Amino acid sequence: MRTNRITGRPSAAFIGASWTALLVGMLAYLVALWNAPMQLNEKGYYFTVLMYGLFSAVSVQKAVRDRLEGIPVTNIYYGLSWFSTLLSILLLSVGLWNAEMLATEKGFYAIAFMMSLFASIAVQKNTRDMSLVQPDTAHADTME
Repeated sequence: MRTNRITGRPSAAFIGASWTALLVGMLAYLVALWNAPMQLNEKGYYFTVLMYGLFSAVSVQKAVRDRLEGIPVTNIYYGLSWFSTLLSILLLSVGLWNAEMLATEKGFYAIAFMMSLFASIAVQKNTRDMSLVQPDTAHADTME
């Protein structure tokens, strides 16, 4: 049962910035991966780590938000969500540490990955907030 309802919606600027950060981060990571001179299995590893990280970050946001709103979340799901997010970061770190590429390339992948994870949380938050906006306040920001 949802006990806390929000009274306002995220601003269009925050929604746009969140989606832009997610798309730019993912696109930059994927374009770099596509053009990288690595074997296909290495590319598959980095792609899978990105997808796993995005899914787990959204899962953390959902679990945290559910708990704040009084929606039951099992401890195992909550813990696995956090563990998965941290594991995806660790897997990327280990992969980059052992990769035969320039330090600047490693940094680029790390930044694009973290930007994508953060942005996926922001997009999920905005999506969740928009679904919880009370109908009578959905357009309150346009009346000011």
